[in-house]
Amino acid sequence: MERYRLARVALSAATYAIDKPYTYLVPEELCSTLSAGMRIVVPFGAGNRRTEGLVLSVEEAQSLPPKCKPVLTQLDEHPVLDREGVQLALWMRERYFCTVYDAARAMLPAGLYFSLQDSWCLAPGVDRERAYEAAGRSEIAKSLVEMILAGGGRAEVGHIRSAFGTRDPNPALKMLRDQGILTLETSASRGVGDKTEQVASLAVPPEDAMAQVAPRRRSAPMRYAVIELLSAIGEASSKELCYFTGASQATLRSLEKSGLITLERREVFRRVTAEPAEPAGPVVLNQEQQSAFEGLDALARQEKPAAALLYGVTGSGKTQVYIRLIQSALDRGKSAMVLVPEIALTPQLLHIFTAHFGDAIAVLHSSLRAGERYDEWKRVRSGRARVVIGTRSAVFAPLRNPGLFILDEEQEGSYKSENVPKYHARDVAKYRCTQHGALLVLGSATPSVETMYQARSGVYHLFTLSHRYNERPLPQVTIADLREELRSGNGGSLSRPLRRALEENLERGEQSILFLNRRGASRMLSCGECGQVPTCPRCSVYLTYHSANGRLMCHYCGHSEKAPGACPSCGGVLNFIGTGTQRVEEELEEQFPGVKVLRMDADTVSATHSHEDLLTRFEKEKVPILVGTQMVAKGLDFENVTLVGVMAADLSLYVDDYRSAERTFSLITQVVGRAGRGGKKGRAVIQTYTPDNDVITAAARQDYDAFYAQEIELRRMRGCPPFRDLFVITASGGEESAVLQTCMRLRRSLEDWLRQPAYGGYAVQLLGPAPAAVAKINNRYRYRLTLSAKNDKTMRALVGHLLCCAQNDKKNRGVSVYADLNPLD
Repeated sequence: MERYRLARVALSAATYAIDKPYTYLVPEELCSTLSAGMRIVVPFGAGNRRTEGLVLSVEEAQSLPPKCKPVLTQLDEHPVLDREGVQLALWMRERYFCTVYDAARAMLPAGLYFSLQDSWCLAPGVDRERAYEAAGRSEIAKSLVEMILAGGGRAEVGHIRSAFGTRDPNPALKMLRDQGILTLETSASRGVGDKTEQVASLAVPPEDAMAQVAPRRRSAPMRYAVIELLSAIGEASSKELCYFTGASQATLRSLEKSGLITLERREVFRRVTAEPAEPAGPVVLNQEQQSAFEGLDALARQEKPAAALLYGVTGSGKTQVYIRLIQSALDRGKSAMVLVPEIALTPQLLHIFTAHFGDAIAVLHSSLRAGERYDEWKRVRSGRARVVIGTRSAVFAPLRNPGLFILDEEQEGSYKSENVPKYHARDVAKYRCTQHGALLVLGSATPSVETMYQARSGVYHLFTLSHRYNERPLPQVTIADLREELRSGNGGSLSRPLRRALEENLERGEQSILFLNRRGASRMLSCGECGQVPTCPRCSVYLTYHSANGRLMCHYCGHSEKAPGACPSCGGVLNFIGTGTQRVEEELEEQFPGVKVLRMDADTVSATHSHEDLLTRFEKEKVPILVGTQMVAKGLDFENVTLVGVMAADLSLYVDDYRSAERTFSLITQVVGRAGRGGKKGRAVIQTYTPDNDVITAAARQDYDAFYAQEIELRRMRGCPPFRDLFVITASGGEESAVLQTCMRLRRSLEDWLRQPAYGGYAVQLLGPAPAAVAKINNRYRYRLTLSAKNDKTMRALVGHLLCCAQNDKKNRGVSVYADLNPLD
């Protein structure tokens, strides 16, 4: 009896509503090579569109299922995912409402991604005469034959569509294929390559270029602005040109077409390895650290899944405990992973770990070039690198025999992905520990409320470091009341206590860090006469003023426009309201002329000025003042930093988010902890309009226990995590009414289903539909339903079924519906 080999495949073309394992026949020539974890090309749908798939399993069968199609191409020589990786992808689909292929794609480095290209080709043995004869009287068929012959017997599908415009070439293509003249072939190319940036330079002398754009200065101001800037500086990256002039990429392409500028891609070099580090001696732990290490190491040696919270004040030496745990894991033949929340923390941590583990380290984060990241991934998979350091996505690194997973600053929101799949690195690490019998260590001075609740409930083990490693006292904190500053006539960004503290630090030659979680110069412009505020035409947000380029910018969609000299509505005077990092930098330069100020935010960090470059400058050049957003708040360790200023403690506190108090407490505590980490005494100044707020006073005292006791009761009363989880179902579309109607239909369906006996024992609350915090982004409206309930398999199945029904409902055409668990926005 004939036997067949069948592959169960997850397809990239399948949406969530139709995502399931599809069965394909393995051709005889691939039977000996194809296995689970490999990627393939298969035909899909009525039109047999070529699509990429991931093999979940290969099995033998005695009969073929009806309409079973064959695998066309095997893309990988070796599996890119092992058995545990495939299981993890299946687990993520059920947990995060994504397709299996989306989950698998998130686990692989970008350099491994394939790009599929369909092309129509002349069939073997078909000559020019036979092709024209088959085209007959059809003009479209003749044009197709001419185009394919001109291309050497091949034409890409995309080129054919663009060449025919509004005319449909598909009937003619089908006719030529049925006659055996044409065949459809799919080629796959992998995306490994260097990271590049586009650089613009003048193609003609500056005088000639200016002469050509000057006559149309009024009708084409962006073209003029670009040429004027390039005439002054010679060349610049396209990103910087667009930022400083407000021009778009279309403007630059137009200038290139006119022959005025040239656009070329240049490689942006980034180093993977840290500066050479002298081998470090043995780590010496104090009594408290030694006790924590011994308890954690005993858990790791059991080789059973376990999770522990290492709760230690800022500067208590959690990193030394991590190093000893990793050394112990390596000695047992295991491998280890350390995750950090910010790329900015990687260089400093990498330098420390390189001194202890040398070439056994691999670094994985999004700033690496595709080729570099792919090579690091290969080193991990081969076992040459046994310690991985990286940001969120490094949690998927294919470590051999992992025994230890560490999440430093585990409370940080950056561990939660905002893109599909919307996973949390903590949950993925926990699942991987279950797979491998490994230990998960969550480290923080300000653990998330959910993690501390699990630790105090006995679900996690709890280890505490209550003193700083060098026995230095915590920074002395002063709270500056900004209301008093306004009453005394000081409307600037710097309060008198902070200004005095900065002056003292400058006199002593010590460094200061000022933290403000808002980039730009001012929050917004407002008319003093009519009160109008410039808003983004594509989003429901106010525009932020940036003084470096004199423009108003949207931080959601990237819209940019020149700041008007007067109110567009009434001609009134525009006032600057609020403060951003650029404005603080300018004010510091006015207050302390000649003093170097370094700014670190999303606008200053680029391909040419990385996090590492800025932090190295701050440390080596002893720059007196560093101003930054949350990039400067965590994990940085500089001996000479003795003063920290929190510029606006209220910014993140009074927002519509149940996590706002936790986020504010954590940020203030973390940034205050950057002071006094060496031998010198540390100080901190917290500026606020609400000095009596319990969150701010607790952060000033570094009193996490008092904050937790209050916050956990509020969460209990509100039914928020950790007592219940929040399933947020979002509908998004170009028409607000259609989005709202979709949300109403979803709510009615949920209400009907929740009345069924199967859900009778659940405590649930359904809220909405309500607009998202930012209701419109890039001309798409967003409305949400929030289901507060226990996060278990039954409730996830209910939400997954709702998504499938929504995606299959023709009434929802033009509206996309997706779900997220405990989102951060």
